[in-house]
Amino acid sequence: MNPNQALPEPASPRAPRGSARAALIEAAHRTVRRQGYAATTVDQICAEAGVTKGAFFHHFVSKEALAVAAAEAWTERARPMFEMLPHVRLADPLDRLLGHVDFRFSMLDGPVEEFTCFVGTMVQEAFATSDAIRAACEASINAYCEALAPDIAAAMAKYGTPEGVTAIGLAQHVQAVLQGSFILAKTTNDPAIAQESVTHLKRYIRMLFGKI
Repeated sequence: MNPNQALPEPASPRAPRGSARAALIEAAHRTVRRQGYAATTVDQICAEAGVTKGAFFHHFVSKEALAVAAAEAWTERARPMFEMLPHVRLADPLDRLLGHVDFRFSMLDGPVEEFTCFVGTMVQEAFATSDAIRAACEASINAYCEALAPDIAAAMAKYGTPEGVTAIGLAQHVQAVLQGSFILAKTTNDPAIAQESVTHLKRYIRMLFGKI
């Protein structure tokens, strides 16, 4: 072999038999968060997942169909934040809410694409071109807000809030701040600006419940 000849690219590792669908969804999460929905191709997703293009079309009729399934899977990925983490066992509902915000703050570290939101990234690009993707992202974001709302409602019942504040409205505000912080982090390619936004969010929640 000519020592100056470029070596061939190694073949992508194949996903274990029966796991191709899950591997494709995970690959979609990684690639879309890294480079956006429009810039991500089926070929790139297959390479990332280590599956053939034939396997892709065995499970999904199109990139859009994968995107919808991946949005649904993203909702399940978020479930441990409301069921399994230590702050969910705190007795005081406001402590649980603030613990959730602290947990989200702790995630804001490392490369931006590793902590940004898959559905938030995707819906910014596809909301006007794919109603199926828009609706799937809406459902995922709504599920997050609905999971957060019970602790907010319990904190409101215990501590009170200014007139006009609703549990679902505050949950949506939490989501809005998080999504906005991800966008800010992308502008600087640095999590610091996102961390500052979430710090302000925690301060706002404490003020809202009269804890400052």
